[in-house]
Amino acid sequence: MTPILLKNRYQVIRVLGSGGFGETFLAEDTQMPSGCRCVIKQLKPVANNPQVYQLVQERFQREAAILEELGGNSNQIPRLNAYFTEDGQFYLVQEYIEGQTLTQKLQQQGILSESSVKEILINILPVLEYVHSKRIVHRDIKPDNIIIRYTDGKPILIDFGAVKETMGTVVTASGNSSRSIVIGTPGFMPSEQTAGRPVFASDLYSLGLTAIYLLTGKIPQELPTDPATGEIVWRHFALSLSPSFAAVLDKAIQSHGRDRFSSAREMLEALQTGVTPIAPTIPPFAATQISAPPSGGYVQPATVVSSGAIPYQQPVYYQQPAPVSKGMSDWQKAVITGGVIGACVLIGLTVINRKETSNQPQPQQTVAEQNSSPAPENSSPAPTSSVSENSRTSQQPISDPQPPIATAQTSAITKKAAFALINQWQQSKAQLFAPPFNRQLGSELTTGEAYRKNIGQGSSLEWLEDNNAYYRYGVQRIDSIENFVANGDQATLDIVLTEDRKLYKNGEIVNDENSSFDTRLVRYSLQLENGKLKISDYTTVRVINNR
Repeated sequence: MTPILLKNRYQVIRVLGSGGFGETFLAEDTQMPSGCRCVIKQLKPVANNPQVYQLVQERFQREAAILEELGGNSNQIPRLNAYFTEDGQFYLVQEYIEGQTLTQKLQQQGILSESSVKEILINILPVLEYVHSKRIVHRDIKPDNIIIRYTDGKPILIDFGAVKETMGTVVTASGNSSRSIVIGTPGFMPSEQTAGRPVFASDLYSLGLTAIYLLTGKIPQELPTDPATGEIVWRHFALSLSPSFAAVLDKAIQSHGRDRFSSAREMLEALQTGVTPIAPTIPPFAATQISAPPSGGYVQPATVVSSGAIPYQQPVYYQQPAPVSKGMSDWQKAVITGGVIGACVLIGLTVINRKETSNQPQPQQTVAEQNSSPAPENSSPAPTSSVSENSRTSQQPISDPQPPIATAQTSAITKKAAFALINQWQQSKAQLFAPPFNRQLGSELTTGEAYRKNIGQGSSLEWLEDNNAYYRYGVQRIDSIENFVANGDQATLDIVLTEDRKLYKNGEIVNDENSSFDTRLVRYSLQLENGKLKISDYTTVRVINNR
């Protein structure tokens, strides 16, 4: 490449990497006597217009100052030496760390021992605690962003998401600025970060999966999930681990942030002591109780700022000890006694009333009423319970305009079984839509329209075979269950899922709508068929995020 001199000072030696935000170079500082080396990041805004440029420039300066503070107070974060703009591009000049990333270390040495991984975690968690104390969420912790420094063997945390988010700034038609991308790496991101709401525990999730990668050699996309809970299953890939260390990692990668460690300090103490705290049980409504705190108590939430300077509220709850029972007071005894007497009186009156009613002559049913049949039930499940005919009394005419009493539907289909089926369907796609095109597996999971779309004549599978094509899947994650309704032998399940799929034809990727990496809300229709639950149809309700 042609030698490049930036800012009339930094001589570029070689390109270290490139991506959607720009390029990273290894350079030499020609104005230093030692000619020391440094890393220069060239950053490019995603949108190129004057309004965006001015906004990005202001944020770039502010967040460069944040990076300077972080590196200046921790020797495990690269120092920021300078920042500047040249020819409309933004540049960061950072300390060059001589070492190897955790990815490179694994590729060179193979999977790491428990003691080695534990040492890395014990040395990186204080750095993460410091970053969080500055109200910053790193958001892109992964094996490529932790370097083991040659000089002392310490892990160095690099590549913060703050400046990346600035480069992803766009301006809407109304003139408001917004982020156009979600910072992070697929697989290493928890669901709340994918939705653009990272918290401190999001970094702990990513760090836990990084540790599991070092112990198993498997990236998150290669790890199965429990069909009943949606949690990542990994322990059988590392059978020699101590139970206490495995428990720490299990807690770090829980799908819900409230079930993970509350802080980097707590995770560090669990590693050092071998005691993993049990996640507190917080009622679902607690997070929304601001003016009226739950019975356990409420502490004013602390405002936290992610690396993109987006504030969020992280409420902290405590539990008050339950009061010791000292027996019932006199008034409580009186109330209970009165209630028992009242119930007996009501039962007696009810028995007398039934006897009187049974002695009265019953009205004769007309021929028209005898021959009429009830209205057919709606075969498709609905989000509300249907009306039971038994809720009408014999004294009421059929044309009674008063609203009927709703009763709960009974169904053999459970939410757990429905979730397990969809999870199995997602996991089976790699075998179904790529050679050897496992039709048997598809027929076990689908019926009706879903079978026709995927397996039957004129289906996706038939097209793939005829056109020498197949799908390859990356991330396949169920993020949340939005709604579940069961009615007899049918049910519907609304699920938010993230999927990375690529269509290949004649060995080459096809870049069209069939190749996509997105998060979407999908509605599945389910059917019990000969005692086995299957997918009868599905439709995308909406695309939430398209990467």
